[in-house]
Amino acid sequence: MKIAVDAMGGDYAPREIVLGALEAVRDGYEIILVGDREKILAELDSIDKKGLNPDSIEILHTTEVIDMDEHPAAAVRRKKDSSIVRSIQILKEGKVSAFVSAGNTGAVMTSALLGLGRIKGIERPAIASVLPSQKKGTVFLDVGANLDCKPKYLVQFAIMGSLYAEKILGITRPKVALLNVGVEECKGNELTQAVYLQLKEEEINFVGNIEGRDIFKGDINVIICDGFVGNIVLKTCEGLASSLMSMLKEELARNWLFKIGTVLALPALKRIGKKVDYTEYGGVPLLGVNGVVVVSHGSSNSYAVRNAIKVAAEAAGSNLVASITESIATRLDKKVEDNNA
Repeated sequence: MKIAVDAMGGDYAPREIVLGALEAVRDGYEIILVGDREKILAELDSIDKKGLNPDSIEILHTTEVIDMDEHPAAAVRRKKDSSIVRSIQILKEGKVSAFVSAGNTGAVMTSALLGLGRIKGIERPAIASVLPSQKKGTVFLDVGANLDCKPKYLVQFAIMGSLYAEKILGITRPKVALLNVGVEECKGNELTQAVYLQLKEEEINFVGNIEGRDIFKGDINVIICDGFVGNIVLKTCEGLASSLMSMLKEELARNWLFKIGTVLALPALKRIGKKVDYTEYGGVPLLGVNGVVVVSHGSSNSYAVRNAIKVAAEAAGSNLVASITESIATRLDKKVEDNNA
């Protein structure tokens, strides 16, 4: 399985991207690093490549980079030789099985829509995230691709999220819930009330509404909301986790007794830290496009990149796109039959 990696995307590119790609090569993946050849080679020359098969990593040279602060649509149309656009191109051509980028998320989405197109029946692709929980990770979408949504968009998010939880997280018949201000069916605004009624008619394991305080309990496998709410929740979670860890470190360093206790509790603290660390999940797929596209955090380090490549390989290997396509097609056929009946 060959995977394209945007070597120029992210706050720490190309250094951390190249490091992560090399770690993935050691895991057995074949990688095409897409970006400025000279900069990539400079990083490769400074890294110990002992034990690596040189044929397992290629470089596709590009002359342009889409910066994080550029307008996505304008940049994609203007910079045809950027690492993002060229990566999508070779994915469409079948030269790679998946694409991973920590670059401009809007540009990745725009390029994927223009280059790969949407799955038939999907009106808006969604970005899914995996949130830590007391049990298994929870699929949470949309986290920013669609700020304004119609009810049918969220219904499609629910179907795609359910399939992702099943195919990638290995959850049988995942429980799906709608993020709302209360658990009662009548709660929420016009959007959530309309979505609730439509989800009840879908052939997924929809269990009703969920409130924000219950997100991390792990009782629900898939939580859906519009991208505006989802992005705020995601960024709040990241900030809260970081602040809590900082406060904990400060408190534990206050006196020698706390420090002794820290040594004893260190294994447990490390396990908790691992659960809330976004680098453990690496990246999340852009669901709804005709190809496996994985979006990583802009501040991804090499470990996150390595895990994002693993996510991409799992999505490609499990035929996630084909599963979504088949499920949506079945749903559309059923609607036609119901209308004709």
